[in-house]
Amino acid sequence: MKSLTPELIFGVVAIYFLVLMAISYFTSKDADNADFFLANRKSPWYLVAFGMIGASLSGVTFISLPGAVGAGGGNQAFSYMQMVFGYLVGYAVIALVLLPLYYKMNLTSIYGYLEERFGKWSYKTGAFYFLLSRVIGASLRLFLVAIVFLKITEGFDMEIPFWLVVAATILLIWIYTFKGGIRTIVWTDTLQTFFMLTAVVLTIFAIGNALDKNVGDLVETIQKSDYSQMFYFENFMTDSNNFFKQFISGALIAIVMTGLDQDMMQKNLSCRTLKDAQKNVLAFSVILVFVNMLFLGLGALLYIYAANVGIEIPERTDQLFAEIALEHLSPAIGIVFILGLIAAAYSSADSALAALTTSFCVDFLDMEKNEKTEEENKKTRFIVHIGFSVLLFLVIIASYYLTDKPVINNLFSAAGYTYGPLLGLFTFGLFSKSKIQDGWMVPVICVVAPLITYFLQVNNLFIGFELGFLNIGLNGILTFLGLMAISYWEPKLEGDTDTPSWEVGNDEGLLDD
Repeated sequence: MKSLTPELIFGVVAIYFLVLMAISYFTSKDADNADFFLANRKSPWYLVAFGMIGASLSGVTFISLPGAVGAGGGNQAFSYMQMVFGYLVGYAVIALVLLPLYYKMNLTSIYGYLEERFGKWSYKTGAFYFLLSRVIGASLRLFLVAIVFLKITEGFDMEIPFWLVVAATILLIWIYTFKGGIRTIVWTDTLQTFFMLTAVVLTIFAIGNALDKNVGDLVETIQKSDYSQMFYFENFMTDSNNFFKQFISGALIAIVMTGLDQDMMQKNLSCRTLKDAQKNVLAFSVILVFVNMLFLGLGALLYIYAANVGIEIPERTDQLFAEIALEHLSPAIGIVFILGLIAAAYSSADSALAALTTSFCVDFLDMEKNEKTEEENKKTRFIVHIGFSVLLFLVIIASYYLTDKPVINNLFSAAGYTYGPLLGLFTFGLFSKSKIQDGWMVPVICVVAPLITYFLQVNNLFIGFELGFLNIGLNGILTFLGLMAISYWEPKLEGDTDTPSWEVGNDEGLLDD
């Protein structure tokens, strides 16, 4: 790695984390559980919106998406934009349907809706699937960053065990989030989003300089390359990149991985009002289109640059960005890349750790309802925070030996199985007036639905139809049908005019007021 020394890299990383620690110190002063969970609902919406860009993209987009552009298979070329356009539909549903519901019910954990709508079994099942989904998702994101850091240390002939890299990564997250939680993360995510986008933009300019092309030339080069195709309307049955599959999958993924995800919604619920939260989601969704286009453009340029200078594409295409930034561009770009990589990883993982802690404390330990003192609850939260840090560490170590595909594809595939039951539960709750026999059958249905989906997909029982990321939709439908099978209709008694809090009306604070 030309002109990059271990001392320089570790020095820059140390300075970066000192800045995060300083932010943590000032934002976590006198922080209590209300600050940790929802920042006392005082977060500026524009700050949340900008920070959510980094949290939504994470290390997966920063590293894996550019590598997937030329890897073939799912999300090849610019086909990922088809999913991004689907995101816009999903985010509109979140802003206009889900956020009004959450604010009306004054929720800390969004899975509290399931308790009031159905009962305790459904509530605990939904919260469990969030914990499972977010542990897998956060672990895959941190795993990706850890293997890149491992590659950096190998470039300096430093024999640092993978487990030590992972342990150090998680420890640093824990240190600056354990006290302030969301109150701190709203501010650190803003800084980290800035570094991530700066790294991408400067790398694009560096490649342009290396190829002796200006921005206009780079755009033209991408358009004329084999990586520029965005829309795939053919082969609906067999191509996982087909437009309709990607678009529908994008809408569903946005709804479940943001709207039904405690991690992402916790930041939205920290805004002062519903109207602010809605402005945040709608602004964020539009900006995200341009940001994803930027990442795909970078991916195309990485492959074009590699072909021009004779760089062999790594077996793990996730490592292409790292290899070019660290070994073939200027040392300044190498430093910028490392900062962007750290920012990408931590902007998602820090909030995931806080959200996992929040959900477990609120949904399983009933922290908002118990009669313990604030200090007793803070001590419990502290232990839970450590517990999830250890769990993430163990899952990342396991992932190192179990996967070699682009992580972004693994992430969406896993999401289809773990978020599907949440999609089914919330959809049935919102679009059906029926009640269900809340009991042990609910978790059974939510386990059987993803198992059936997996069995059908693995054994290719769709008569040649390639399901792709639509597995999340099938999983949700099976869960919905299972809930319908144990549902019943309870007519209103005469004179009963009360409207349940889970039915959303045109309340004050909506965008159309």
